[in-house]
Parts: sequence; C-alpha cells; structure tokens
Amino acid sequence: MSPVPSAFTIHAFHDDRTGTVSYVLADPATRQAAVVDPVLDFDLKSGRTSTIQAARVLAHLAQAGLTVQWILETHAHADHLSAARYLQAHVGGRIAIGEHIREVQAVFRKLYNLERDFLPDGRQFDHLFRDGETFMIGGVEAQALLVPGHTPACMAYRIEGHAEDGREDGSGDAVFVGDTMFMPDVGTARADFPGGDAATLYRSIRRLLALPAATRLFVCHDYPPGGRAPAWETTVAEQRAGNIHVHDGVSEAEFVALRNGRDAQLEVPALILPSIQINIRAGQLPPAEDNGVSYLKIPLNTLSRQ
Repeated sequence: MSPVPSAFTIHAFHDDRTGTVSYVLADPATRQAAVVDPVLDFDLKSGRTSTIQAARVLAHLAQAGLTVQWILETHAHADHLSAARYLQAHVGGRIAIGEHIREVQAVFRKLYNLERDFLPDGRQFDHLFRDGETFMIGGVEAQALLVPGHTPACMAYRIEGHAEDGREDGSGDAVFVGDTMFMPDVGTARADFPGGDAATLYRSIRRLLALPAATRLFVCHDYPPGGRAPAWETTVAEQRAGNIHVHDGVSEAEFVALRNGRDAQLEVPALILPSIQINIRAGQLPPAEDNGVSYLKIPLNTLSRQ
C-alpha cells in the first residue's frame, strides 16, 4: 500500500428488494471513482429488467461530477443481476473481478449448456485481479484480496485512507467485503454453492479480521433481524467482538459445523438461476436470438434443493 494514504468518499445505495448494497468510492482530488457491485433490477414474474437502482448511481455520479474508472464486482452474485454493462455503456470504466471467475464460469457453462462461443476464460471482463494486486482509483490506492469460501472467486477490495486526526490505526482504511461477512448480527455468507467451502470461508474471514481493529468494513448485503433499519458499515473490532458466527473464540471446526448445518436448511436464492448466467458475463444479457429477443435458461431438476 502507498506510504501516504489519500482521502476518499464512499456513497452507499441500498436496494430493499434484494438487500444489496452498491457503492461509489471516489477520490475528491481527481474526481475519479469506482462503482462496487451495481444492481440491475429484475422482475422474475414478468421477466423484465429495469434500471431503477442503476439510475440512482448515475444520478450521483453526475451530481458529484465523477468519472468512473472501475466497476468492481466482488463475485458472481446469486441474488441479483449485475448492472455493470449498463453502467459501462453510460459512463465507461473497466469491469473487473477476481481471476478465479474462470472456475465459476466453467461450472455454470455446463449447468446452463451455454453457447459454444461462451468461453470460461474471463474475457467477458475487462480485468481479472490477482490476489494482492494493487490498483489506483484516481490518487487512491486499492488492493484486491482473494477471500474464497462463499464462491471460489470472491474478492474483497481494500482501500487505504487516512483518519482526519492523523491516527495510523486503520481507521482511515475501508474494505468492501462482498458476501464474506454480513453485519455482526447477521453473520456470514452461505458456503454451499458450487466451489464453496465453509473451512475456506473461515480462513478468508480470519484474513480480513487480522486487519487493524478500526478498519471499516462495508458489506454487500444486509438482511436486518428484529426489524432494525438496514446497515452496511461495521469494523474489524465489531466483527471480532460480536459476529454471531465467527467472533473471536470460534474455532474453524465450530464454524464449519455451524455453517454447514445452517446451509442445509436454507432455500435456494430466488434469483440464482437468472442472475448467475448474467453475472458470469459481466452483466451482459445473453445474445439475442434471430427474433431479436434475449432468453434466460432455467435448467430443470439440477439444483440439489427446492
């Protein structure tokens, strides 16, 4: 990370239909920005897409006078469609994800029996991050961290900043953790998707929780229990003290038993079959057929639970 951290701003957009939180991270000095995990609205009943959530992001970018440098995906989401391609068409930016997306693409290419010219080589994205790779958002340095377990390709994005009072305790840093962790009272992501693994997820979480205690963590989803308002920002210290699945003192074996037991009771996400075939294409809809219409595939009798 850079020796002189830069200031940055984070603006969050909560989608109450999917529980997803998207972000715009900006460098005020250069007006360069990154969009993290953007949402394309999808109505399962009618099969129609819309751009309500993306329009909120676009309005903020225009109002703040920001230029998009990156569109960052933490993973191939199973609970919402990505608006990456839609945003790119309007404001530019490079769409990026972790390099292990190739493994996810290979699995789901077989599941959906995708067209021959869909190759599971990651070329659908503009950039594939390696673990530990650094990159710039304007004058702000960021680092891509591989955090598999929920999926093999999950990435977190660490942004180095500075606290207003000059402290060097990590309080200026931010990490977009994707689905690796949720708010402390919600816990952690499931690990039963193809390529997922609870033990691997535990190690990824401990990697993040080894960061300075004051590091701010921004989650990709919130499913508020007990009627509390949606929230999306926490800290390493808060997670270590209070995460209901993986607080300090929970061993790997205990976590694996808990996570596997919970996953066995969970329903398949409502949008998993529509969303993944879009998201492994970096948000691009399937190629239109000879009538000009794009079609989603729903493989029958393939998922393990209903």
